[in-house]
Amino acid sequence: MLDKAIISADRVLRACLGVPLPGARPTPRADKDAQATELDDRERHHAASLMRVNHTGEVCAQALYKGQAITSRSKAMKDQLRQAASEEQDHLSWCAERLTELGGRASFLNPAFFAASFCLGAGVGLLSEKTGLGFVSATEDEVCEHLGRHLRSLPEADHASRAVLEAMRGEESGHGSDAIRAGGKEFPQAIKGLMRLTSKVMTASTYRI
Repeated sequence: MLDKAIISADRVLRACLGVPLPGARPTPRADKDAQATELDDRERHHAASLMRVNHTGEVCAQALYKGQAITSRSKAMKDQLRQAASEEQDHLSWCAERLTELGGRASFLNPAFFAASFCLGAGVGLLSEKTGLGFVSATEDEVCEHLGRHLRSLPEADHASRAVLEAMRGEESGHGSDAIRAGGKEFPQAIKGLMRLTSKVMTASTYRI
């Protein structure tokens, strides 16, 4: 139990501080010609700010899934959440690595967002399995829309960040689809709208802070 607590604490600190975590899979890369493209200072600053937002998003994803897995009563649900969290761990590592390459830093707000997301996930885990799976699907839908906006906003020459975000979007979409196929219920638009508003607050704050 003590070993598990120490490992968990180490992962939380690394995630929040932006220290690259060892991922099971290597970071997606653009082809060599695209990697050689240089960004000017303005483009680099904008790309780093976007990747800081995505890094925080992955910090929140880790917290949501961990919190939900702890309180969920369904073994199948726990297994699905742990599988998704494993892939999200890779996403977190990819974002941290790219953020460092761009000369950026992690958001100072990460600890607060981690705590809030963990509590939210734990609360959702106490609800029915269908609601929990529906929450995963609704969350991943919002993440996919968010990643799409960032892909459109990235500097045209930033092929390295684009390769990371495109790989992430494909897997996030799969998490949402898997949750619906497993029996998750669709959330009403009102709740999805509230989730979208929360996402915008997180995006606007972590882009700068």
